[in-house]
Amino acid sequence: MSEKKRILYVTQEMDPFVVISQMAKISRDLPLYVQDQGIEIRILMPKYGSINERRHRLHEVVRLSGINIIIDDDDYPLIIKVASIPGARMQVYFLDNDDFFERKGVFGNDDEPFFKDNPERMIFFCKGVIETVKKFGWPPDVIHLHGWMTSLLPLYIRTAYKNEPVFQNSKIVYSVYRNSFEEKLSENFLKKAAQIQRVIKQENLDEYKDADNEGLNKGAISYSDAIIIGDAEVNGSVRKILSTIKKPVLELKDTENYLEDYINFYNSILS
Repeated sequence: MSEKKRILYVTQEMDPFVVISQMAKISRDLPLYVQDQGIEIRILMPKYGSINERRHRLHEVVRLSGINIIIDDDDYPLIIKVASIPGARMQVYFLDNDDFFERKGVFGNDDEPFFKDNPERMIFFCKGVIETVKKFGWPPDVIHLHGWMTSLLPLYIRTAYKNEPVFQNSKIVYSVYRNSFEEKLSENFLKKAAQIQRVIKQENLDEYKDADNEGLNKGAISYSDAIIIGDAEVNGSVRKILSTIKKPVLELKDTENYLEDYINFYNSILS
């Protein structure tokens, strides 16, 4: 990149805090590599209850906390915490709320393999990301999203927040990974997801209507500027969509230089 750029990373997992899939490694290695190239970065992820705050030395960022996120007419306080990755000089901001993230399970546990309120947890997280970046006052050139927990962000940024100065010049890159759950989200998921500034219409939600892992990917793809295939086992129907869209798509490359490929991809969509 010829001039200093800003890249926002939003992920549902990241090594060493939460490791479920190879997404965790990419979410750590990529920002570190990008930062080493002289590019400004910020990283946001949920603060699951499984993350040991003492071990990872998390502490609250008071100036960023104190916002209430509304879901279905209920207010949920958003708490922002931060930690540094040892030896990497890289900070990660965590979005927390006791109702949604105090439990030890990430997306489920032995009694409830897939939490019933995962849709609300996703809505809270995505709305929280929007409000946190606004508080940063830090307009990103690229917003790179990893995982289905981030899949509502392209919709929100391109509809309800399309005139927000901090996002107006941002390019959205969505990394598609294998389906990680088979369940359908709750029937009122789309209604709750649309309750934001009264500007999201029913047709805006059409791509999300299947309300499953595949549907979330489809919706995110439709509102993103570019797509990265994050692993080799992306759902076949999602691959079919990617073969027909007129958007830049970066295929997975299992090489030692894949991080450089990501940088080149950013450059291509910014030029």
